[in-house]
Parts: sequence; structure tokens; C-alpha cells
Amino acid sequence: MRVIVISDTHRDFRTLRMIVEKHREEAGLFLHLGDGEREVDDLMALYPDLPLEMVRGNCDFASMLPSSRVAVASGVRIFMTHGHNFGVKASLGPLVAAARENGCRIALYGHTHKGDTHYDEGIYVMNPGSPSQPRDGKATYGVIDITEGGIMPFLVEI
Repeated sequence: MRVIVISDTHRDFRTLRMIVEKHREEAGLFLHLGDGEREVDDLMALYPDLPLEMVRGNCDFASMLPSSRVAVASGVRIFMTHGHNFGVKASLGPLVAAARENGCRIALYGHTHKGDTHYDEGIYVMNPGSPSQPRDGKATYGVIDITEGGIMPFLVEI
């Protein structure tokens, strides 16, 4: 199964829609890590059957979405959060610990607008960066392929 991971679109509907259009036929799940609730609402009006899960970010004001949740793709548990409540700008330790406590093999976060993917003692960790307002000079989003052979997370540069 292919999972598309997006974060920090900050009202950039055009870019969000471009990513969805590119992967709509192949992806089994889209995950948005916050700071984009308004454009996700607009997207869901166009594609009401799109398999998409989202958490709220620090800029999703008055949101009723949870700040973190567990998604499941091909039997793999994925911890997803925006990250501001876990202090991801200072340390990823609390994020990885929360993923582990929830029985997850993948931990996803946003908030920093900087793409990253690495492996931390049994947990695949990914920040898809931001396709709209990158802070490291690279507009990115994430892809996770989950197969019988394993889990392969990577970033896609726009």
C-alpha cells in the first residue's frame, strides 16, 4: 500500500490538489499532519471518497480534529501528529516514545517545515516537510510504501 503524507500546506489548495491528483489512483491512504484544515475541507468537497485522515496543527484555529491519532495501513500502525504538542523542534524523543506506547511502527510529524526521514530503534520517523512554505529550501511531501518486504519511507521534492 502507498501512503501519501502531507503537512503544513497553509491554505495552498492548488499544491495540495496537485499532490492528490498525482497520487489519487495509486495511493491507498492520504495523511495530513495539520496546518491545512481549510484546504483539506475544500479538497474533500471535490473528492468525498478520498481516503484521508488528518490531525490539527497549531494554525488550525478552532479545529475539532484531534492533535494526534493512530492510522492503520496494511496492518501497520502509524502515529500521526502535527508535533507542536510534542516539542519536535527541540527533540524527537517524546514523539518516538508516543509512537512506541501506541504500538506504532511509524511516527509522523510536521510543524518544522523541514523534511526528514530516518529510523530510530524500530520506529520509522518522517516529517514530510512543507510543499508550500519550506524552511530548508526544498518543497516536499512524503511517500510511504508498505509491502510484504517491509516499509520504505521517502520524500518527494516538488
